[in-house]
Amino acid sequence: MDLIYARWQMGLSLGFHIIFAVIGMAMPIMMVAAEIAWLRTRRSEYLDLAKRWARGTAILFAVGAVSGTVLSFELGLLWPTFMAFAGPIIGMPFSLEGFAFFLEAIFIGLYLYGWDRLRPSAHVCAGVIVALSGALSGAFVVTVNAWMNTPVGFRVESGTLVEVDPFAAMFNPAAGAQVVHMLLAAYSAVGVAVAGIHARLLLRDPTHAFHRRAFVIALVVGLPPALAQPLAGDWAGKVLAHTQPAKFAALEGHFDTKTYAPVRIGGIPDVDAQETRYSIEIPGGLSFLAFGDPSARVVGLKDLPRDEWPPVLPVHIAFQVMVGIGSWLALLALWAGLLWWQRRLFDSRLFLTAVFCSTALGFVAIEAGWIVTELGRQPWIVQGVMRTSDAVTPMPGLIVPFMLFTLIYIVLAAVVIALIRRTIVETAPRGAQ
Repeated sequence: MDLIYARWQMGLSLGFHIIFAVIGMAMPIMMVAAEIAWLRTRRSEYLDLAKRWARGTAILFAVGAVSGTVLSFELGLLWPTFMAFAGPIIGMPFSLEGFAFFLEAIFIGLYLYGWDRLRPSAHVCAGVIVALSGALSGAFVVTVNAWMNTPVGFRVESGTLVEVDPFAAMFNPAAGAQVVHMLLAAYSAVGVAVAGIHARLLLRDPTHAFHRRAFVIALVVGLPPALAQPLAGDWAGKVLAHTQPAKFAALEGHFDTKTYAPVRIGGIPDVDAQETRYSIEIPGGLSFLAFGDPSARVVGLKDLPRDEWPPVLPVHIAFQVMVGIGSWLALLALWAGLLWWQRRLFDSRLFLTAVFCSTALGFVAIEAGWIVTELGRQPWIVQGVMRTSDAVTPMPGLIVPFMLFTLIYIVLAAVVIALIRRTIVETAPRGAQ
C-alpha cells in the first residue's frame, strides 16, 4: 500500500502543480501583448488588462513556486532510489530549470514594479523575458519526463553508471515531441480559459470594450496552438509507437498484433477478455498514424509481457478525453477564424457560449495527458530500466504525508481562489460584473 500512497501523492502534486506551471508559461504572453497594444493605441483598456494580468500572473507564479518546491522534496523523499540512479543523468536539465525559474522571478518583479521606473521598451523586454523563461522552465522539466520514457545517455556496467552524457539524455528521442506538445497545450489551455471568462461577460454586454479586447488577445494566444496541436500530437504518437509499444497499444486498447490496425474512437477495454468493446473503428488508421502506412504491423498487448502492461482502461479513457478535447479546441479555432473573417466575432452568441463552455477543457486535457504519460509508462519509473516498485522509499506510513499534503493543497487552492477573486474580479471595470 505504501507504493500506492507514494504514487497517489506524486500524482496529486503533479496534477496540482501543472495548472500553475502552464499558467506561468502562457499568461506573460498575454500581459506583454496587452502592453504592446497599449503603447501602440494608448487605449486605457489595454493598460488595465496588462496590469490586471500581471497581478494575476504574480499570484499564480508564487503558488506554482510553492508547489514546485514540494515536488522537488517529494522526488528525494518518496523516490530515493530513482534519484540516486538518475541524478547524474538528469541533473543538468533540472539545474537549467532552476536558472530559468530564478530568471522568471527576477523579471516578473521588474515588470510588476517597473511601470513608472523603466522605459517602455525596457519594461516590455522584462515581460518578454518572463514569457521566455517560463517556457524554458517548462521545457527543461518536460525533457526529464521524456528521458524517463526514452532513457539514453548512459550505460550500466556491473550495477554502476558509466559513460553518462547529460546532453544526450536531455535531447532524448521523445524530448522534441513532448516539449512542443506541452507548450502548445499550455498556451491553448490558458488562452481558451481566459477567453471563456470574458466570453461569459460579453454574453451579458457584447459591446463592452474591455472584455472585447481581452477576449481577442486570449483567442490569439489560445486558438492557433489548438489548431497546431493535432500535428504535434501526431508527432508524439509516432515517437511513442517506436519507443513505447506497450503504452501505445494501451492508448488505443489494442490487444492483437495486426496489419491495418484500426484507430478506435471511444470504447471500453476489457483486459480479462483482451478486447475493446463499443468503439468505432477506422481500419488501417492506427497503422497509418504510427508508421505512415495503413498496412503496417502494430504490436498488440497480447505479444508483450503481461507484467509490463500499463493499466489499460484508465490510460485509454484519459487518451480519448485528451484527443476529444484537443479536436474540439481545433474546431473552435477554425470557427473563430471564420467569424473573424466575416467580422462577426462578437455577434455570434452561440460562439461566445461555446467558448464559455470550453473554459476549463484545456486544463482537463492537460491533466488527462499527464495521466496518459505517467500511467502509460507503468510499471516503469524509467522505461525498461527501473520499475516504480523498486524506486519507492522503504519508509512506512506513507498514508500520513499523503493525507497531509492533500489537506495542504485543498487549503492552498482555496487561498488562490480567494486572492484571484479579490485581485481580478472585485476590481473589474465598472459594468463588467
